[in-house]
Amino acid sequence: MTIALYADYVADLRSLFTELDRSPEQFQTFDVRLELAAAGGLIVYETKRRKGQTDSLYYGRSASTGANQQISQATAFAAIDRFLALGQFIALAEDASQNHAMDAGYPHCAVNFSYRKKGHPKALSMLMVFIGFNDDADARAFAEKAADASVFVTARPCKGDRTHEWK
Repeated sequence: MTIALYADYVADLRSLFTELDRSPEQFQTFDVRLELAAAGGLIVYETKRRKGQTDSLYYGRSASTGANQQISQATAFAAIDRFLALGQFIALAEDASQNHAMDAGYPHCAVNFSYRKKGHPKALSMLMVFIGFNDDADARAFAEKAADASVFVTARPCKGDRTHEWK
């Protein structure tokens, strides 16, 4: 079974995420939540703008303590940006995104991103869970050793009821 690779998609997502982080004033509305699970820890970057009001929350949970701790926007952004800079990605399929047992050896990032830029007629949204790898070979090797390869997206664009690429 072949899997869909997402390096190009995530590169575009990284650019958009950077633009939102650096220049939020260019967006009319946004509702963004990225959860990065890596090395047993968790980093959450969450920000939302509605009716001109922006609310943001950035926190991390270390593997050693298991306790949530508020972190700076820059720290949360840097961690997620490092993930988005990896060489290749595969995405979890709709049914697997909630039931998938994560392999702690590979970083996973749940991305829920909705926005409308100023002057644009409509909003766009996406919801997907990505697993990051160094390169294509790592991604394919990971998928081949999976007990059930149907947990991965096999064709693009992904247009499920819950998980979906931009719509």
